[in-house]
Amino acid sequence: MTKAGFVSLIGRPNAGKSTLMNSLLGEKIAMVSQKANATRRRSNAIVMYEDTQIIFVDTPGIHEREKILNQYMLDEALKAMGDCDLIVYLAPVTDSVEHYEKFLKLNAAKVKHIIVISKIDQVSQDKLFKRISSYSPYADQFEALIPIAIPKKLGHQELLKVISNKLPESPFLFDPEDLTSELVRDIYAGFIREGIFENISDEIPYESDVIIDKIEEDKNIDKIYATIIIEKESQKGIIIGKGGEAIKRIGSYARTKIETLSGKKAFLELQVTVKKGWTKDKNFLKEIGYEHVK
Repeated sequence: MTKAGFVSLIGRPNAGKSTLMNSLLGEKIAMVSQKANATRRRSNAIVMYEDTQIIFVDTPGIHEREKILNQYMLDEALKAMGDCDLIVYLAPVTDSVEHYEKFLKLNAAKVKHIIVISKIDQVSQDKLFKRISSYSPYADQFEALIPIAIPKKLGHQELLKVISNKLPESPFLFDPEDLTSELVRDIYAGFIREGIFENISDEIPYESDVIIDKIEEDKNIDKIYATIIIEKESQKGIIIGKGGEAIKRIGSYARTKIETLSGKKAFLELQVTVKKGWTKDKNFLKEIGYEHVK
């Protein structure tokens, strides 16, 4: 009998959840940034391990509620925790257990979870042992604790094996050839947002979003037309840059990611529009895909 189930990746902002999901999949489908709170919506990756289909669900980081958009992001994480078969709680080795204690309080449904301690290649064995030991008082709370190093793929196979053992018997929920159930336009929008996060400083990336207006697919090339939304008129010049230099960098960055995933050439046209106060506008947020904004 085969197994299948949903596994939510949970942790604080910038813990490396998207990076882990991409690494386990072996393909980049989720945007990644060194800046916190880059992930806004849930996304998934379908990973096959022996006779098990694992649907990893990437989530926004657990953080304090602030703007309406931040509230949406936290709600996305909480819904993912309640809807899954298993939780992988990602804790960088430098984190104190206080973050984990907050997670335990939020896990109201008491969904089974695994602790994954990441970035173990960045500390000494002594520090790693001390961090692992700090979770000992909570041993009755978690199913397993697994140290990993994402760039080196250390611990990946052990993590997949433990997850497989914890998931229920079930027919596969998706075609085993699929990498994700996400829409291509959402993945491409994420790549463009990543380009903004990586090439534009200050608060502008947090006050921007991307809408894919149209995709024209051909045998040898995909043409993608997208709009970057920002909050203030003053931000438009920064996004575009002198002589269009900044928006060219954003486009080039995103196009490379798109071409790597699609396996063919991509033409990317970016427009910039100002929508004042869009992060606080519930109706507009729903229009651009944040369906469950309260």
